[in-house]
Amino acid sequence: MIKRLGRQPWVLSFVGTTMAVWLKFVYRTNRFVVKPDGVHDEMEEHLPVIVAMWHGQHFMVPFAKPAHWPAKVMISRSADGEVNAIAARKLGLGLIRASGGRNARQIKKRGGMKGFIEALRTLKEGQSVAMTADVPKGPSRKSGVGIVQLAKHSRRPILPVAVATSRSKELNSWDKASVNLPFGRGSIAVGELIRVPSDVEDDALETYRQQVEDGLNAATKRAYELVGRTDG
Repeated sequence: MIKRLGRQPWVLSFVGTTMAVWLKFVYRTNRFVVKPDGVHDEMEEHLPVIVAMWHGQHFMVPFAKPAHWPAKVMISRSADGEVNAIAARKLGLGLIRASGGRNARQIKKRGGMKGFIEALRTLKEGQSVAMTADVPKGPSRKSGVGIVQLAKHSRRPILPVAVATSRSKELNSWDKASVNLPFGRGSIAVGELIRVPSDVEDDALETYRQQVEDGLNAATKRAYELVGRTDG
């Protein structure tokens, strides 16, 4: 009964809306810094970009985007994804409802190919696309190759982004989810652009997949250091 109740549209809408209100509250009550200095101005000429983030560290990433940057975020079609989608919409982001997988069966079930095509179209139209680099449900913080394939076929660069707050609650979940808390310090750390050549062979994509993974880990470490933490 509880499980059925949790899938009701009105319940998902309430939880998603509450999440958006909470995230806005957290953002407004933390003193945020963005590093490197001037990174948003520097990125203007490279738009649109593919914003890479880790699962579990993604809740505050919508606030890393300047208001005038049009963007969509890729979110799974699961019940948890529906909550995140409602929150993302409330925070001004467009939606691509899909997620990747470790094999063809998972990709088909999760709408991965349709999502990939929609992401290509979105980038071609001049909007950035945000997506988690690691694949549900793990292993966490290990990039999949999907984001690299998107960069290859769209010819758009990947931008690693991490957000941290000095106060948070860490959950015992597969993605090591961090629930950000108010009344502290916050940071937005942006990594170096990663460009994937359009003519690179598929068997050589591992090099770029590792670059995404290393770039995101470096950005995450930097974000936590900026708020005085070493546990990121």
